[in-house]
Amino acid sequence: MENIRASLARNPITVLTGPRQSGKTTLARELLAEDSINYFDLEDPVSLARLEQPMTALSSLQGLVVIDEVQRRPDLFPLLRVLADRADSAARFLILGSASGELMRQSSESLAGRVERLDITGFLLEELGAKATPRLWLRGGFPLSYLARSEADSLRWRKHFIQALLERDLPQWGVRVPATALLRFWTMLAHYHGQTWNAAEPARSLGVKPITMRRYLDLLTDAQMIRQLLPWHANLKKRQVKSPKIYVRDSGLLHQLLAIGTERDLLSHPKLGASWEGMVIEQILGSEEHEEAWFWATHQGAEVDLLLRRGDRMLGVECKRADAPRATRSMRVALSELGLERIAVLYPGARRYPLADRIEAVPLSTLAQPGQVFSQ
Repeated sequence: MENIRASLARNPITVLTGPRQSGKTTLARELLAEDSINYFDLEDPVSLARLEQPMTALSSLQGLVVIDEVQRRPDLFPLLRVLADRADSAARFLILGSASGELMRQSSESLAGRVERLDITGFLLEELGAKATPRLWLRGGFPLSYLARSEADSLRWRKHFIQALLERDLPQWGVRVPATALLRFWTMLAHYHGQTWNAAEPARSLGVKPITMRRYLDLLTDAQMIRQLLPWHANLKKRQVKSPKIYVRDSGLLHQLLAIGTERDLLSHPKLGASWEGMVIEQILGSEEHEEAWFWATHQGAEVDLLLRRGDRMLGVECKRADAPRATRSMRVALSELGLERIAVLYPGARRYPLADRIEAVPLSTLAQPGQVFSQ
């Protein structure tokens, strides 16, 4: 919330992006009452009617103006630029959107120099506390899934969420792909979770061209359901992996797509380690300060799960679901050849201890205290 207030103070327009049902509207309503004349929900017919003449509706408003689900009216972006440039403007605009890719393309083209983007995720350990880890991992971070009364209710909510996204939301955003085709593709992606992406094999399985796979992948990435973690390329003699890694961003949705319903199912599933890795990466990216993030891997087997850039510092993160992780040759290679300052090995234990020079085992529970992973 403080980040939003600070952004609104220094920018005429703030864009808050995040998946559907992740809490954007709840945050906005803490800043501005839903029944305020300055609040526009573009899924509400009344708000849509008020914006039939958008210049008339928006130009006289003062203070905070909220426009929710703005991706449904991309024609508003040029108008927002005009309003933001007024010398006597007394308005600050908070615009909320679920389709991050298209939304950011529109805003970057129309609102360059006038807008700041903030991303919202589901629940984070820093909000829930370390004791919430098992439930957060199994159910994911969507509030209504995490807070459901039972595992069955949580599963049911996630099933309906997936259906609604594919059958209602994406078509409303202009996507012209059958929901059944996207569901088959998304389920296939769940089995690739944590692996480097190669469109050829899933294209053969689904009987479509690789370029179609690329389009489907970008659609789900823009909807913030999939993370494409890009590879870091260092100037080395080694052959390095150049394809992105694929993650289902919410662990609860991953488990739904893999038919994992209980903790027992999860602990015996072949994707257990990959699920843990994806959950840790999302928690790190949601809570640890960074400018950019990548992974790094070579065809000789050296790999770092996550690289973070903070100014001129490069930091590494390894995700190990082990009682006592050890420093590996791969970690030492990354330290020496990538110029990493440190590597933190996130694991589910309770004790923080050094593994080698500049390599440290860090309990996952440390993420409940923002900024502490690389604090020592």
